[in-house]
Amino acid sequence: MDLYAERAKNIRRTWALVIGFLIVVVAVGYAISWYYGNPSILYIAIVVAIVTNFYAYWASDTLVLSLNHARPASREEFFDFYTVTENLAITAGLPKPKLYVIDDPAPNAFATGRDEQHAVVCATTGLLSMMTRPELEGVIGHELSHIKNRDMLLMTIAVVLAGFVALVANMFLRISFWGGGRRDENNNNAVLMIVAVIAIVLAPLAAKLIELAVSRRREYLADASSALLTRYPEGLASALQKIGGYAAPMRSANLATAHLFIGDPFGPKGTKGGSSGWIEHMFSTHPPIQDRIQALLGAR
Repeated sequence: MDLYAERAKNIRRTWALVIGFLIVVVAVGYAISWYYGNPSILYIAIVVAIVTNFYAYWASDTLVLSLNHARPASREEFFDFYTVTENLAITAGLPKPKLYVIDDPAPNAFATGRDEQHAVVCATTGLLSMMTRPELEGVIGHELSHIKNRDMLLMTIAVVLAGFVALVANMFLRISFWGGGRRDENNNNAVLMIVAVIAIVLAPLAAKLIELAVSRRREYLADASSALLTRYPEGLASALQKIGGYAAPMRSANLATAHLFIGDPFGPKGTKGGSSGWIEHMFSTHPPIQDRIQALLGAR
């Protein structure tokens, strides 16, 4: 399969997941509205979730850089980082993003910012010291592809929806603890109430799994887009091999920003088959490194 077909396939899969996400949100909203017969709770939850996550999106670059203890990267100290980013940004038709570094030996990088004009690319000092120039081009191409593909916006939507589901479910459980809901003794209604409660309790897990699945699909898409941008998929494949081969986690790794990085900041966790493998994959922010390498080298 060629890279253009791979990119188109990943876009279709991502939007299919987003549609699934919206179905979960609508189902939860309907279940709670039916259970209480009062839609005002739902409206309050929507407002709180949207306001909170809109602020997080608007200030995403500042928040993420602060959480990861990043500092501005100077052209004199990180010449290759600067020149590679400048050249690829021109090729991609993007403004040159601000550049930051994290003083950490673990090789990794991420992009953040609310749009192309306010984008940031950040790399660890470990990555910048470890990569050859073609490998660095592959990594920077991956991050610029996240910016070009509006992945920050899409992942913010995913976070908003997941946060909304979790908030509503938590509100539902707290109110249910003190009583409430329909008091109809009809057996059919009783069964529906039980089903509604189970669905609402499980909804945050379903929403989180879909959010993680969207994150994994965007990694595949950024890999394919980087290969198209650099015209050299072997560079990114080699870089991913080095990133996946570094066993130690990042010193500043945290769950809030893990999905942004090109590699899992907590280090590789891959397992070989078995039930633990697929369960671990479902709860991972990143696809297995070897699968990404295979996709890059097999779709040329």
